Amino acid sequence: MPEIQLAVERCNGCGLCEAFCPVSVFEMREEDGARLPIAVHPEACWACDTCVGQCPTGALQVVDNREAIHEPISAVDAQSGNGFHPQSVISSDGPFDAYAEWAGTLERILRLRWKPVAISLIPVGVPLPAVPQPRSKLRFCQSLMAARRGKSLLMPANCHACPDGTTTLGLTEMPPKLASGELYLLFGKLASLEAARRMIAERPHLSPRSIQATLVSPLAEAVYPPDVVAVLAQPEQMMWLCMAASFYTGQRFDFKVSGYNAQCVETTLIPYTSGKINLSLGCYGCRASSDVGDDLLFMGIPIAQLPGIVRGLEALGKKAIPDSRAKIYLRM
Repeated sequence: MPEIQLAVERCNGCGLCEAFCPVSVFEMREEDGARLPIAVHPEACWACDTCVGQCPTGALQVVDNREAIHEPISAVDAQSGNGFHPQSVISSDGPFDAYAEWAGTLERILRLRWKPVAISLIPVGVPLPAVPQPRSKLRFCQSLMAARRGKSLLMPANCHACPDGTTTLGLTEMPPKLASGELYLLFGKLASLEAARRMIAERPHLSPRSIQATLVSPLAEAVYPPDVVAVLAQPEQMMWLCMAASFYTGQRFDFKVSGYNAQCVETTLIPYTSGKINLSLGCYGCRASSDVGDDLLFMGIPIAQLPGIVRGLEALGKKAIPDSRAKIYLRM
């Protein structure tokens, strides 16, 4: 359980931590003549750092000190006792070998700075692979940022730091404060409770507790079948990905973009449920809690679509991409 630390001498009793906490950990009480936030439900804390970020005096700190998550989990399903082996799902000379090839093509032709990320949503009851858990709680978007740099991370619900993301991805139920829409008003993200409730109602989500863990890794190093591949790139590179996706069909795309829940909904869940690529501009949470650059966009690609996109990209890479980057129509 995370440890909530309060520097009493710096606390001004404003109550913002109580108001902004999505899972109602705090209650404002009089203690020794001062109005202080008391953690009356510390067991509910997600270590999301929302209270820390909103505290105007820096009086709060949340320390995730759970030693258990420092170690990789066993590749054993607690119910069945069966370990996960890639060969039991896909032969070792099949798609697992292709992942590195696809990743190499994307990185080489697009000139990607960051590694494409393999995302797996592991349903309840399926054996978990032996992949390390993070050393402290992370938001789902933060785990993607780590994976683009080369990390592989397995995250059951108790490793996630964002109740909004876990609700979307089917790991947990939605906390009442999020379901009501009131937190979005406090953050100043929407004009009214009606608008907040509409955004929540239109936001897709998986059934609560249908997913037991998320797994992210560089695509080239995936040891478990990914559901979606996330690409973080600049607009010009995203243009070529879109053109690669339509190279053989000429189709146009209707992307689902909102500015809310970017990585969990737009990059992951929509491609996962629709089987179609989706583009995302990013969102408040992702950009406020990670080092993602202001110039980056996000694309989620269902794994079944990736081979065709790679083929289209290879074709574009022979002439169209180098001609465009050479500015062949620019008069000098």
